[in-house]
Amino acid sequence: MNGFGYLRPTTLQEAAEAYAAHPGARYLAGGTNLVDLMKLGVEQPAFLVDVGALPLDGIEELPNGSLRAGATVRNSDLAADPRVRDRYPALSQALLAGASGQLRNAATTGGNLLQRTRCPYFQALDKPCNKRDPGSGCGALEGVHRDHAVLGWSERCIATHPSDMAVALAALDAEVELHGTGGTRSMPVADFHRLPGEHPERDTEIRPGEIVTGVLLPAATAGMPSAYRKARDRASYAFALASVAVVLRLADGAIEHVGLAFGGLAHKPWRARRAEEALRGAAPTPAAFERAVDLELAAARPLEENAYKVPLARNLALDVLGRLTPAPAVA
Repeated sequence: MNGFGYLRPTTLQEAAEAYAAHPGARYLAGGTNLVDLMKLGVEQPAFLVDVGALPLDGIEELPNGSLRAGATVRNSDLAADPRVRDRYPALSQALLAGASGQLRNAATTGGNLLQRTRCPYFQALDKPCNKRDPGSGCGALEGVHRDHAVLGWSERCIATHPSDMAVALAALDAEVELHGTGGTRSMPVADFHRLPGEHPERDTEIRPGEIVTGVLLPAATAGMPSAYRKARDRASYAFALASVAVVLRLADGAIEHVGLAFGGLAHKPWRARRAEEALRGAAPTPAAFERAVDLELAAARPLEENAYKVPLARNLALDVLGRLTPAPAVA
């Protein structure tokens, strides 16, 4: 690990100014991803701005019924908060599925959103990777790609985004709040991460110098039935081969609201807009669920080793949709 400068600011203004003053700086929170990448030599920041002392570690209920989780709230605390468990169960389930207890005690809300891919070609300095070294090629494309993307990938990158939390947030219509030298702004979590396109080195739509200050859980989806399910190689903890988050509300025997997002299939949490459109207003039947999920997954372009992900994701989605649908009354 190379030498680097370090500052632990106590205000957002101080943090933003320090970041802007040091080219090559990185924000540091729990360090569960960044420090690992520094040890591997993938990340070599000249300066670290430690955000751990910023006043961003609270979960606040807003007057309109929404919840704001600060960027330095630990994953374990967010998962255990009674308001999150009761109103947004998919989020709590996703966080608990995301990592070991030790990692959840260190990892933060903002850091979880900003974590980088676990693609082994990205982490190996002796392998080509357009995400790590633009223009060097994608080693996974012709190499080992069992765990890689089947949706939205490009010839430059087939990596997947590793976050479980972000998948649930996307389905719940959550927003990410940002602060930079140009002021504050927010955007849907579903739009925060990018598909690789021609620039896989850009993971998100965050602007230079901006810092994630929190996540807003909207009142509109609070209390709706929701669930998260994940398939992985190890039941203890591992990154998703495929996962799904569903938010579903019925009214008068039809689907009034649906939010559906996949994890483990793309460079970002994949919001299943085609499936949602097909389900909105439909009766919640197995046939309707199958048609909608198949419509979404028709866009998949699996490679030789990861074609199994398509039926796996399909089965996960159908299972969760079915679990959230009340059984028909017995006459």
